[in-house]
Amino acid sequence: MSFTEKKSFYKLMFIILTIMLMLGIVISSMTGVADISIDKAVRILLSKLPLVDDLISLDDIKRNQITIIWQIRLPRIILAAFVGMGLSVSGAAFQGMFKNPMADPYVLGISSGAALGAAIAMIFGLGVGAIGIGGVTLFAFIGAILTVSLVYLIAKTGTKIPASTLLLAGISINYLFSAAISLLMLFNHAQIEKIVFWLMGSVSAASWNQVYILVPIVVLGTIGIGIFSRDLNIMLLGEDSANSLGVEVERVKKILLFISSMIVASAVSVSGIIGFVGLIVPHTIRLLIGPDNRVLIPFSAIGGAIFMILADTMARVAIPPTELPVGSITSLFGAPYFIYLLVKTKKKVA
Repeated sequence: MSFTEKKSFYKLMFIILTIMLMLGIVISSMTGVADISIDKAVRILLSKLPLVDDLISLDDIKRNQITIIWQIRLPRIILAAFVGMGLSVSGAAFQGMFKNPMADPYVLGISSGAALGAAIAMIFGLGVGAIGIGGVTLFAFIGAILTVSLVYLIAKTGTKIPASTLLLAGISINYLFSAAISLLMLFNHAQIEKIVFWLMGSVSAASWNQVYILVPIVVLGTIGIGIFSRDLNIMLLGEDSANSLGVEVERVKKILLFISSMIVASAVSVSGIIGFVGLIVPHTIRLLIGPDNRVLIPFSAIGGAIFMILADTMARVAIPPTELPVGSITSLFGAPYFIYLLVKTKKKVA
């Protein structure tokens, strides 16, 4: 396929994914216990947009329907979209950095660190946080960042960070903190239900404050990773080859590690642990458009947003009026895909 043909294909894929994203937002905004027609949902969503807001009339729409979309569903949709975006982009970055298709955003133990922080906040009743976010969210973020810092210090060898050592350190810390969480749950029966629900992942407590905090981090982080996408492409040839081609491999790894960790820590702190998003979305996008990180990163961002919006919508409506944790929905689709990857890898090795 020539470069011109590739550009045309990328444009077509971008248009298709953007349309899917818009449809996902509309479908999710009209879906729930309170049924809102597609016409009303679209008008409510467009009513706050510049240039078209004066053309939209909401006179025939009940005030409570407007409130449901603007104060309950839309913050949740946006939060789900950016959680999916952040996890997918970080997953793509880690897969490129470690040259490992099985790597995901939680490979460095970030999830267990966030879970430990959240569990401590729940057990000690630290519900009040700062800057408009809850104590559980704040402690989860702190736990995630401290975990990454600890893994980095363990793995660092002089001025280098060997990928294998980094992975092993992450796995070790993950097991250690998981054991600590189990002990906390064992001695605090009253909080077990809250902790388990958080561990399963959900954006049901979404608020505009969380959106305002998460969106800039994910957007800036995605741009930052995108800037180093060419270096990621070259690093796939091997670290020695990349160094000989002018890429400062250790510097790039440190920057990508920092950016990706910040994105994942922020996403996990507001949503809990939502598995497989950062694994299956980059792989699916890679199958569609190829391994070039210059296009894989932005397309993974859009794909992750679509996947999480659809998964969260399913979590809301699967067993009404009960709401399922969105992590259970993503795992339901992600686990079979992960098994498929293992089988595919086994065949290649054989």
